Amino acid sequence: MNAVNVNSANVAERRLAPPSLAISTVIFALRPSEKSGRPTLWLPLVRRIREPYKGQWALPGGPLAHDESLQDAASRNLRETTGLAPQYLEQLYAFGGLHRSPSQRVVSIVYWALVRPTEAALADESENVRWFRADRLGELAFDHNAIVDYALWRLRNKMAYGSIAYHLLGEFFTLAQVREVYEAVLDRQLDPANFRRQIKSTPDIEETGEYLQGGKHRPPRLYRFTGTPGLGPDNRSTP
Repeated sequence: MNAVNVNSANVAERRLAPPSLAISTVIFALRPSEKSGRPTLWLPLVRRIREPYKGQWALPGGPLAHDESLQDAASRNLRETTGLAPQYLEQLYAFGGLHRSPSQRVVSIVYWALVRPTEAALADESENVRWFRADRLGELAFDHNAIVDYALWRLRNKMAYGSIAYHLLGEFFTLAQVREVYEAVLDRQLDPANFRRQIKSTPDIEETGEYLQGGKHRPPRLYRFTGTPGLGPDNRSTP
């Protein structure tokens, strides 16, 4: 009877306790495919070292401290877990489903960013920190598969913005490189001629007068993004 009463008390306490706040981050970068060598979309995950979901992979993140802003917490958690410090880190969404965690109610403020290969190469990798292809994640802890799916959906809906290439490639890029970014994010091949016409008509993409050197053939022209960097979060919350 005492055990039942204690258990009932614990359930009641959890029900009355305020939700815990946490920060998670979704960081996308381009890495070459193991088979084709073409750019594919990857993200870093961390292996959980405690319950719940001990041993499973999860998005980088952690609890929100009382004395830091959401942005600072996202930057700190990402730096401590992966060593990454993206130049641009934006709030993506708030996930607050009733049953996200088996132990307590947790509301996660999710941040996201795109990082260039040179930045991604600086990420710490170990037994508990590893990069995974975005389309080959397996089952993640908590609802992190749903979070990644939502981030991918948002990213694909932002493909009309030239800043996608800017964030994933760098300040200067060729049109072929931009097409490879689109193909990696959309996970399908695009017609080169049609894509070239469409991207050249984008207001925020302009020629630089410079060319990419080092190839065997005629060097391709370099372009740059002239708009405002950013992924354009809507700052909404899920039910």
